[in-house]
Amino acid sequence: MRKRTLTGIKPTGEMHLGNYLGAIRPALALAEEHDAYYFIADYHALNGIKDANALRDYAKSVAAAWLACGLNPTNTCFYRQSDVPEVHELTTMLMAFSAKGLLNRAHAYKSAVEQNIMDNRDPDYHINMGLYTYPVLMAADILIAQADLVPVGYDQKQHIEMARDIAEAFNHAYGEELLKLPSPYFAQQSQVVVGLDGRKMSKSYGNVIPLFASDSQLKKLVNRIQTNSQSIDEVKDPDQCNVFSLYKSFANAQEIEALAERYRQPGMGWGEAKQALFLRLNEELTPIREQYAYWMAYPEKMEEILMDGASRVRALAQEQILRLKEATGLR
Repeated sequence: MRKRTLTGIKPTGEMHLGNYLGAIRPALALAEEHDAYYFIADYHALNGIKDANALRDYAKSVAAAWLACGLNPTNTCFYRQSDVPEVHELTTMLMAFSAKGLLNRAHAYKSAVEQNIMDNRDPDYHINMGLYTYPVLMAADILIAQADLVPVGYDQKQHIEMARDIAEAFNHAYGEELLKLPSPYFAQQSQVVVGLDGRKMSKSYGNVIPLFASDSQLKKLVNRIQTNSQSIDEVKDPDQCNVFSLYKSFANAQEIEALAERYRQPGMGWGEAKQALFLRLNEELTPIREQYAYWMAYPEKMEEILMDGASRVRALAQEQILRLKEATGLR
């Protein structure tokens, strides 16, 4: 029996290589063997984006990015979160089974509190309930689709663990498995995608390489990747290099070994390594850039795909909500 996989991306800014390697590419690979439910997490984006036009533009860009990268809407249920109101019905139900102590441990909330304390501010400064209850809405996203697998990076494992905890509390209260328990799916050789400065690639750090940068922009950004001060005559360790870390995500085994061997020989400068990375990146991303431009020029086609996806997931969600209402006494 085919398992169901689900993932979502927040429309909060320009898509970058971290989104591609950490979410889109592994999710599309899973869709070849599983029933796939992939969505644009626009309600999640409201926590940080209060500009209506910006949110619409970002959501459009995320939709075009998925399609440009190869999402097939025929065998993938692709939709906007905000087009499935049953998600919010389930969120309200789940609130009654979500321990405050559990939500206190959410990474994003804890990080925001710690930052406020470091800045000598009130711990709750600028923290809204959307951020605090973020794990509950995320759990509803997963549980409404009855997902078996959720592709995530290792640093996002907590999201799935919290969804399981909430679902288990719900099931225990009524003595039956009303909500399917999801499992995290880690892509083979899954790792943190390194940004320009060596930290995790993130819009909040300003260290990203945009997925749809032009070839000239791409080359400039690759040349900005931080390296150490070793001279061209010194041998270098590929496993301690930000350039090589990214290269491994785009090259085949033979190419990876060949470049690693160059690192271990004197005479290779950082310019050579960065040129090798640029060529591999540009080769893979050029056709994706072209498809992205196509979809951005035809928003009405994307809208048809998203509304069709929402219709399909709502049929499943309505059945799920009715069953839960009967079990809880709301019906």
